[in-house]
Amino acid sequence: MKNDLSAIRNDYGNRALNESELPKDPTLLLQDWMDEAINEGLYEPNAVVLSTTDSDGFPSSRVVLLKAIQDGKLVFFSNYSSAKGKELEKNPKAGLLFFWPQLHRQIRIKGNVERISDAHSDLYFKERPYESKLGAWASAQSEVISGREAIESKYSFYKGKFKDKEIPRPAFWGGFQLHPKNIEFWQGRSGRLHDRLVYGRDGAGWGIWRLAP
Repeated sequence: MKNDLSAIRNDYGNRALNESELPKDPTLLLQDWMDEAINEGLYEPNAVVLSTTDSDGFPSSRVVLLKAIQDGKLVFFSNYSSAKGKELEKNPKAGLLFFWPQLHRQIRIKGNVERISDAHSDLYFKERPYESKLGAWASAQSEVISGREAIESKYSFYKGKFKDKEIPRPAFWGGFQLHPKNIEFWQGRSGRLHDRLVYGRDGAGWGIWRLAP
């Protein structure tokens, strides 16, 4: 190898994560960390790795953008006919992973997933940029295509079809919401003695425990 990956090492700062400072609801801490990432000017702080399971039982991961933390649920959007959409339909359980290296933080979340209402998806779709709306119509996401020109041709077709018209949300595109059942907050510490605090469902509330780093 050109570069020795084993030699890459970075120490972490002195931020701490203490049980006594935690809110009872983990989504409040998630929102606080998200706000801090936004205020620090991190590029796409709402980017999150979504992991599902394919039909052969293999994990399948990709980056999506979290669009809301609402009533304790995490909302993202996709083509329902995409690989992730089909995988979630067959197995509506998923994992999410946020990683903010500049803050030495990551959050691991797992839970059950369901579609949001059509009305909610409609409201979000109306807020999307014009080009993104056309892209939703043009892309048969995850399907094999003949080349770049195929997607550009479909984009041009829908651009003409919806010229001077409001672009409606495709029925095959919309939102999902993940209901967390387990959330782990990881704060990097010096000497690899990281703080790992986990929230787990405990009846109607949450239990909290610490993991060894």
